[in-house]
Amino acid sequence: MLKTTVTHFRKEMFKMLEHTITHNEPIQISTPNGNAVLVSEDDYNGMIETLYLHSVSKLKEQLYRDRLTSTQTFVPEDEVEW
Repeated sequence: MLKTTVTHFRKEMFKMLEHTITHNEPIQISTPNGNAVLVSEDDYNGMIETLYLHSVSKLKEQLYRDRLTSTQTFVPEDEVEW
């Protein structure tokens, strides 16, 4: 995670935003009143989706069980009939 002050962030905002979007690296921005973290929209959406999946107890249990399943039992994507 990159760390910067709000003053430096203000000066380099566009460059830092592009870096976060391109490299999916969060930026911690410190201010006199506390800190904030800037993340890309893709990372944010991924975190929200993960929180949602973990909030549905039966789905969470299924995800944990599936994690232990051998990948050899999976059907390759190009063989799935949609």
